[in-house]
Amino acid sequence: MNKQINPPENKEVYHFIEEIIREDLKSNKYNKEIHTRFPPEPNGYLHIGHAKAILLSYGLAEKYNGKFNLRFDDTNPDAEETEYVEGIINDVKWLGANWENREFFASNYFEQLYEWAEMLINKGKAYVCEQTPEQVSENRGTPQVPGKSPFRDRPIQESLNLFRKMRAGEFTENTMTLRAKIDMASPNMHMRDPIMYRIKHKHHHRTGDKWCIYPTYDWTHGQSDFIEGITHSLCTLEFENHRPLYNWYLDQLVEQGAYRPRQIEFARLNINYTVMSKRKLLRLVKEKYVNGWDDPRMPTITGLRRRGYTPQSIKTFAEKVGIAKRENVIDLSLLEYAIRDDLNKTAQRVMAVIDPLKVIITNYPKDKTEFLEAINNPEDETMGTRQVPFSKELFIEKDDFIENPPKKFFRLGIGREVRLRYAYFITCNDIVKDENGNITEIHCTYDPQSRGGKSPDGRKVKGTLHWVDAKNAIQTEVRLYDRLFIKENPEDVAENEDFINNLNPDSLITTKGFIEPFIKYAKIQDKFQFERLGYFCVDNDTTENNIIFNRTVTLKDSWAKK
Repeated sequence: MNKQINPPENKEVYHFIEEIIREDLKSNKYNKEIHTRFPPEPNGYLHIGHAKAILLSYGLAEKYNGKFNLRFDDTNPDAEETEYVEGIINDVKWLGANWENREFFASNYFEQLYEWAEMLINKGKAYVCEQTPEQVSENRGTPQVPGKSPFRDRPIQESLNLFRKMRAGEFTENTMTLRAKIDMASPNMHMRDPIMYRIKHKHHHRTGDKWCIYPTYDWTHGQSDFIEGITHSLCTLEFENHRPLYNWYLDQLVEQGAYRPRQIEFARLNINYTVMSKRKLLRLVKEKYVNGWDDPRMPTITGLRRRGYTPQSIKTFAEKVGIAKRENVIDLSLLEYAIRDDLNKTAQRVMAVIDPLKVIITNYPKDKTEFLEAINNPEDETMGTRQVPFSKELFIEKDDFIENPPKKFFRLGIGREVRLRYAYFITCNDIVKDENGNITEIHCTYDPQSRGGKSPDGRKVKGTLHWVDAKNAIQTEVRLYDRLFIKENPEDVAENEDFINNLNPDSLITTKGFIEPFIKYAKIQDKFQFERLGYFCVDNDTTENNIIFNRTVTLKDSWAKK
């Protein structure tokens, strides 16, 4: 008798962070609830790396019925603006994350952080240092040589008095800092008496001029997590060396065995042909290499949204990338695959010609216009059909015609017959050229019996072209976006060059095209597949008299050949 073989169980696979969370829930470490957060600094717009972090933290909270906070770590008034706060809120909402009423700012906790700083001074765990930033850096030492500060053993009361005077605005910038007193010989440079407060006589976007000392990110971050009840503080690998400091600060404030958040690091998102540094993105904007943070060539969430990317495509991309412990570089083609896959199912099909060449059908009645049925999306029959006008004069793409075509060119040439999508078979008989030898018109005849693209005699044609009726077409501006950099690694440059030298001069090409009249009903951010050309969306600059389309992505990966 044959032994029955049972199919393997379809077990869900969990990444390492989820395994930690599941174990914590099982042991009831946090009273059966997890609490995550996304803590952006409002010093720029978010990019797709942040999108991955948002979707991770929010996704875990949602999956395990926990809570999710949006908290702005606004500790540096030099670089932070309300514009960035509003932009971040819009981006996080657009991605679908819901923080309910839990929107916080680190500046909410400035008073509490200050009180805790005084507590550390009183415990002999912090001191006021009068070195300049350059001296602090110089005296931090090396991995083999301990650092030093002449103010490390300053009396507690003296440090306390100076710290209060710092707060009162009695000292100028860069003259004093408050430093934690940890270990100037630590192999971890972050533990060598890190700065907790620095003097900044700057206006803060929320607290105004109330404060002239501001807490550092490292001092603020873990304590903010603690105040908000965060259980799992997820961050990228560059903060791994900061974790001992994160824990040291909590050790000074939290009783042993009591609740405390846990920092867990994962690999940040790196994508080829892209820069993800906020500093570099800001340079692209300020030096006008791009047209703002929402330029569709930027990897910012607002730029991707304007280009035509969808929240679902970014979620799909993040899922395919996964959560790793080691840094790696993801191929941009994976992101482009995700948006193609999403729009293929959801985007309305239309016909558009973006490099037009006129076709005159010589045997078609001069004043006649007929309407042909076209499918809106073959992937979703519920999207129905539309009527496409057809008359004597049409536009096709210039590269769909060659005067003397090679053998394997299956589009239009003199004496060639092709199919016009949804319409008729046409045969080219003649061409018209200008004084420079450029083709300006193609003269064709059509087969009236081939309406709908089939011939009663059963003859086959190999080429099918998209087209637009010239009489009824709507002229539009089309912005053909491509990758912003020409090299996989934009930092791969010669001596005395930087990433700017690798900008792609063809990352934006603007042209005028013609689209079937159905498009007149389009609204900003509506998404379409231009048949045979790619996916496009209506740009924000569109007006009643000028519809502008951005190319989101080509139908196929054109860079795979390069």
